[in-house]
Amino acid sequence: MERRILNSIKDTDDIKKLNKSEINLLSKEVRDYIIEVVSKNGGHLASSLGVVELSIALLRSFDFKRDKVIWDVGHQSYAYKILTGRYELFKTLRNLGGISGFPKREESRFDVFNTGHSSTSISAGMGMCVARDLNNEDYKVISVIGDGAMTAGMAFEALNNLSELKKNFIIILNDNEMSISKSSGGINKALLGIRTSNKYTNVKNQLNRVLENSKIGLIFKKILITIINIFKQIVVSDGMLFENLNINYVGPIDGHNVKELTEVFDTVKNFNEPVLIHIKTIKGKGYKYAEENPTLFHGVPSFDIETGNLEIKKDKTYTNIVSEELVKIATTNEKVVAITAAMADGTGLIEFSKKFPNRFFDVGICEQHAVTFAAGMAVENIIPVVCIYSSFLQRGFDQIIHDVCLQNLHVVFLIDRAGIVGNDGETHQGLFDISYLRLIPNMVVMAPKTGMELRKMIRYAIYDLNSPVAIRYPRGISFENCEIDEKIIFGKSEIINWGEDLAILALGSMVETAIRIKEKLNKNITIINARFAKPIDYDIIDKICNSNHKKIIILEEAIKIGGIGEDIESYIKSKNYDILVNLINIDDENIEQGSISELKKKLKIDVDGIIDNFL
Repeated sequence: MERRILNSIKDTDDIKKLNKSEINLLSKEVRDYIIEVVSKNGGHLASSLGVVELSIALLRSFDFKRDKVIWDVGHQSYAYKILTGRYELFKTLRNLGGISGFPKREESRFDVFNTGHSSTSISAGMGMCVARDLNNEDYKVISVIGDGAMTAGMAFEALNNLSELKKNFIIILNDNEMSISKSSGGINKALLGIRTSNKYTNVKNQLNRVLENSKIGLIFKKILITIINIFKQIVVSDGMLFENLNINYVGPIDGHNVKELTEVFDTVKNFNEPVLIHIKTIKGKGYKYAEENPTLFHGVPSFDIETGNLEIKKDKTYTNIVSEELVKIATTNEKVVAITAAMADGTGLIEFSKKFPNRFFDVGICEQHAVTFAAGMAVENIIPVVCIYSSFLQRGFDQIIHDVCLQNLHVVFLIDRAGIVGNDGETHQGLFDISYLRLIPNMVVMAPKTGMELRKMIRYAIYDLNSPVAIRYPRGISFENCEIDEKIIFGKSEIINWGEDLAILALGSMVETAIRIKEKLNKNITIINARFAKPIDYDIIDKICNSNHKKIIILEEAIKIGGIGEDIESYIKSKNYDILVNLINIDDENIEQGSISELKKKLKIDVDGIIDNFL
């Protein structure tokens, strides 16, 4: 497909030279290119389509060879990547060895801060502003944050601090009424009030007509634009949300109008104090299927551009199993509630939310609040099930310790996307949960070998335990090819096969790997399903070491430090057992993007890698 304007851009300065018709064509070319690549590679589509014009306007107003922009969460940075020297590389998006789906400092000088989780941009931007002034340097700092990320407490901690710091700092609030799922809560209602002020809109339209019909110079135009936005602060009471924090408020601005965006940026960039620019965008803009269903097209696998049909495998995933099992349990147990942090679809809670709307709670991108909210329910004899991605749960680490575990409250954490997640890269790999959860008093940590065992663990956690409990499970299709399925007993592992010479003790997803190793070696080896990461079944370790086994291999899809492997190895040494121990896990390293199978192969924790390197 010919991309005349996009192909002509060799430098970011070239964007500044384009006329209106060329800008419109560039917007279309960038949007079409994003759709083309994401349809093949998968990725975050709707969010990136919504900020194409914003990206272009930023590059027209600022010089990012010097100025700095931080994209909150970062999954909306595709257009920015394409226009900052990564046009050809964009074809490798999210592939092993390719470019990341998120900003990465090591990838480009135009990426100034790594982002993958929400609500970091204002804090980081403030830090850069202070450093700039301490270093006597001169550049602009812009933080782009979405309305979903603005619900998180960290964003308001930063805004509170910003009110005391008189710094030249620009915040762009990208308001598309969405986070991943539709935004909810008081902040969203406040923004809705700003969006829908007829009083402001009528006056703005009248003044715009005056501007369009006048022949005054650009300087006076900018002055009048400033007057319009000052007027807004008077007539739109909700705008005072930011004004009361001593942050100048401008907007709402049409986020798909490059001309209007550029004029506003040019006006405010020389302010000597903080300013928040509120822009209104459409998530999924320019691709009808994404516009109609932005939640579905937030993060997508490959899909057919013409029909919008996603290439989704029909096999049941672990997330599907969680969805089904929670609905079954909640049907007969009215004490069970479900909590998510803006990930109802991703964690499988859509059906639960439909069947039990009064027992479903989406708290927004507020993981800390989600955990303590659950703790409050647990104190009053409700059984809260917190469904959350592994990489996001770590944001509530202190609350898990202080509010749940130290009080020994019955909160169930269902940890989706545990282990290697794949193409979203280092910020989304779920590698740390075992290590930090095992440190916490009263916490029980389990991991299923199959989808069927996941069902049993959920029921066991809800009905048989009366303490904090976490169940971690991987992304993807559930493994079911294991005939052994014993009753769950607290702190006890499960013997899949008892053999000789070699013993493999595996946790969760790695049980499948152990079974595949046995099949490929065609030997009678011992395979143990650990089941519990905490407490560890030391009795089975004693049994292995006191039999005729010469070697034990411990498999876990998690980081080495603090994992079960280190614990078991230390126990074996303390007992002076004469057995060789190999730990198969992940060293302290960042895991780039790539498919799960590619990454496991690279890390040598797949079947062939383990056989070739450890057996």
